[in-house]
This record gives sequence, structure tokens and C-alpha cells, in this order.
Amino acid sequence: MHVLITGGAGFIGSHLVEYHLAKGDKVQAVDDLSTGSRENIAPFLGKPEFHFVQADILTWPELEKAAAWADRIYHMAAVVGVYRVLADPIKVLATNIAGTERLLRAISKGGWEPHVIIASSSEVYGHSAARELREDAELIIQSGARSRWNYAVSKLADEALGISYARKDGVPITIVRFCNTIGPRQTGRYGMVVPRFINQAIQNEPLTVYGDGTQTRSFCDARDTVVALDLLASNDASAGEIVNVGNNREISIRDLAKMVIQRTGSPSTIQYIPYLDAYGEEFEDITHRRPALDKLFRLTHFSHQWNLEQTLDDLAQRARPEVREVV
Repeated sequence: MHVLITGGAGFIGSHLVEYHLAKGDKVQAVDDLSTGSRENIAPFLGKPEFHFVQADILTWPELEKAAAWADRIYHMAAVVGVYRVLADPIKVLATNIAGTERLLRAISKGGWEPHVIIASSSEVYGHSAARELREDAELIIQSGARSRWNYAVSKLADEALGISYARKDGVPITIVRFCNTIGPRQTGRYGMVVPRFINQAIQNEPLTVYGDGTQTRSFCDARDTVVALDLLASNDASAGEIVNVGNNREISIRDLAKMVIQRTGSPSTIQYIPYLDAYGEEFEDITHRRPALDKLFRLTHFSHQWNLEQTLDDLAQRARPEVREVV
């Protein structure tokens, strides 16, 4: 199978590269390396089945050719991370929306119908009061909202583009709403909480919790995520659907910090930081996030292989200086 991955040097994208190469597929990845890293894909660069192109999908001249080559396309390219969203809200909207539209236009022109996975986010649920976030729920994003919501708006636009192209041109497109994916190669540079906590604990520094720590999240290991994506793309019934991909085990950020300290054996304490100090502006956080996974299970019979404790232990081991020296 021929697999094209946009954002292929990024966190989830690089895990998709690794997964499909292990299956014996031919993989082409494109990434402008603005948030992705060549280091993420370094172990695969010498493989004859893998081809990497450093390019921006907004201007990459080979996009139509690559789309016509692919049997499956994972569209992971996007501006991500709270810090980047707040720092450059216009780029978030322009890049995320225009990149998706250009890719879909290239697929439509090619006359070929690869199964396309478009990455969306649980951020689109906004301030939902529901205890479980279901794909058919009403989405609550405030009118005249701050730039904090530009990422959610861009992903909602991507969903609309994907569903529209699927209906108009018959391209099999599945929209996946990622729900706090974590794992190796994720960086805390752009505001991701788990790698930040792990690094702080390993260095015996205070774990910085933004807000009061009562906000909850549900974390899913990237190595489970890519399996779920493959299963969705392998099932024709997923075409035209919006599907949550994540884990439905919910934990508060405060309890997550305590868990990281306990599992790393760190003497670190917890330091609570107001959102204004953390982000430089007033920040509206989501109070809870627990995805409903009924549709994912129905379409794929997927089962998780990694629990949160296992992922934290693995990340802590990889982060220790003596481990990095050996690797």
C-alpha cells in the first residue's frame, strides 16, 4: 500500500510513518519542520520504502502527484500547541484551513480515491457541559471569542471541507477528533502538559499546573492512536463519518501531576500558575474532556494496549539522562 502523510515528521505523523513501514507499506511524508522534527523520522530516512520531503503543503508543487500516488492519505499537517495558537492566531486559521482545502482539491483533480484521514480535535467541542463528548453533540464556541479558539475554528472548518468533498466527489474521507494524544516524541515546547510534567519531575523541578488543576483530560498513547487510525481507514463504513479517537479514562491535571511525581519517584512539588502568567493573556480553559468512544469501537473493534501509567513510565524512562546517552 502507498501511504502519504502530511505533517509526517510531527508527533503523531512520525508514529504513523513508523507503523506503516513496519507493516511493509511504502510511505511518503511531507513536513515543513515548523513544529515537526527531522529527528522524529531519522531512524527511517535510510529505508528504501520511505521518502521524505521538506516542504509546505500550501506551496509544495508535487502535492497533486503525491495524492494520485497514494492509496491512503493521513492529513496531520497543522499549526498546533496553545503557545503557537496564541502567538500567531492568523497563521493558525490560514495554514490549517488552506492546507486542508489544497490537499482535498489535489485529490479531487487526481481522479483517484484514496481513503483520507483528516485530523481534527476535541477542541471543537468547546465549552460543552456534557459528561461525554459525542460526535453528534452541539458544538459550543463563543461568539467573538478570543484567539484561543482559532485552532478549534480552523479544525471545524477542516471538518466541513472534508465532509463536503466526500459528498460532492465521493472520496472516502474520515474525520478523526483527537483527544489528548501523548507518547514518545511529543514535546512540551508548545504547551503540551505531559512532556512538561515528565521533564520537570526528572529534573526535580516543581510541576507547573496552570489554573487550579481541577480541569480534566483523557489521555491516549500515540501507539494506540495509530492502530485506531489504521483500523478506521481499513473500514469503508468509516467514510463520511466523524469519529473520536482517544481514551475515555478521565483524570484531573492536579491528579496527573501527583501521578507523575509518584511514578518517577521525584521530590518535586506542585506549583499552581494563573493562566494570565502562563500564557500572557486571559485564557478560557476547558473544564473537562472525556470522549465517547462508542462509534470508534463499533467501527473498528479497537482495544487499547497502553494505559496511562504504562505511558508515563515509558516516557520517564526515555527522559532520564542516562537513557538518552545510551540511545
